Amino acid sequence: IQMLPVNTPTSRVCIYGYRWLIFRIMIGAGLIKIRGDKCWHDLTCMNYHYETQPVPNPLSWFLHHAPPQWHKVETLGNHIVELLFPWLLLIPHRKVAALAGSVQILFQVVIIISGNFSFLNWLTMLPAIFCFDDGYLRKLFSKTTQHYVAMADRLSVKFQNKPARYQRAVLNGMIGILLMFLSIPVVQNLLSSRQQMNTSFDSFRLVNTYGAFGSITKERTEVILEGTTETVITSSTEWQEYEFKCKPGSVTRRPCTISPYHYRLDWLMWFAAFQQYHHNPWFINLVAKLLEGNSEVRKLIAHDPFTNATRLPTYIRAQHYRYQYTPLLSESNAVWNRKYLKPYMPHVSLPQLKEWREANGFLKEPKKDDTQKTEEKPRDPHRMNIFNFD
Repeated sequence: IQMLPVNTPTSRVCIYGYRWLIFRIMIGAGLIKIRGDKCWHDLTCMNYHYETQPVPNPLSWFLHHAPPQWHKVETLGNHIVELLFPWLLLIPHRKVAALAGSVQILFQVVIIISGNFSFLNWLTMLPAIFCFDDGYLRKLFSKTTQHYVAMADRLSVKFQNKPARYQRAVLNGMIGILLMFLSIPVVQNLLSSRQQMNTSFDSFRLVNTYGAFGSITKERTEVILEGTTETVITSSTEWQEYEFKCKPGSVTRRPCTISPYHYRLDWLMWFAAFQQYHHNPWFINLVAKLLEGNSEVRKLIAHDPFTNATRLPTYIRAQHYRYQYTPLLSESNAVWNRKYLKPYMPHVSLPQLKEWREANGFLKEPKKDDTQKTEEKPRDPHRMNIFNFD
């Protein structure tokens, strides 16, 4: 038994399958942009992107303050990389494929440097590796490793098995036909003026369609959670802010770097700012967990002002703010300027949330004895805004 089938080259179906994958990722992202926000047409999207992206990093502030003409160059470059270079991925020429793969990897590196998009861009680089043959990849390994591989390759000639080669060829052909068949709805979607993003058309999700940033947010708004231990809420009530691990909160805190890791709660809070609180049941339950002082939830945030307090908060509310980067030549130590917009969610207490949590399945009910079974009332999944804030 051979440890490694060194005389079995990587199937062309595998190579072009991965090239077809990165082609779909990039061309899908490019097409959704030119069919989406008009700022992709007038080349102004990058004027907003660095400030309004989900989780900025330390370089985002500096990149945002680049000249407007440079932002136009960035936007045009994005179109070239996502709409033109992907076609080179399908050309069966080693130097052309290597050029296309290098451009895609470099593009992902630039995105990684400019923001926190978790593991997305790191994973996108992986299929681009199949744009390089062994002649390129061998340069990444030591001469000792190259020597051992060459020796193994020469020895493997003695173990050629023609029947097995034919079996592999048939199997690869079948896989190739399957990929082409599953790609039909994907291609139809890419050609459609009603293109869908990040969608699967088969049960096993083997061949999917992708896309990102079809529209760009022009203003950044943030939801800020505040709590108090006071039992009676008045205009002079003292509120203390919760601080998340990476999303903007305190205007003086520098943006963080977390890629390739991912703070999902911070990411969800960015989306919550576009919606109303009762459209996100997880958000209301988050508030309830903070009111309870839940230790697991506290681990998901950077600062809970009541962690070392003698008592838990009696009320929590959410406020809606607009955030903007401070000017380039600002003498302030702040990264952000923020302006109060309106209440996002009125103050609530734990007793007020009890009925809502029970109705929406967030409170586990005690197990009932078989002898005391009662008819269970069906829950209304749309029963979201049932508690009284007055």
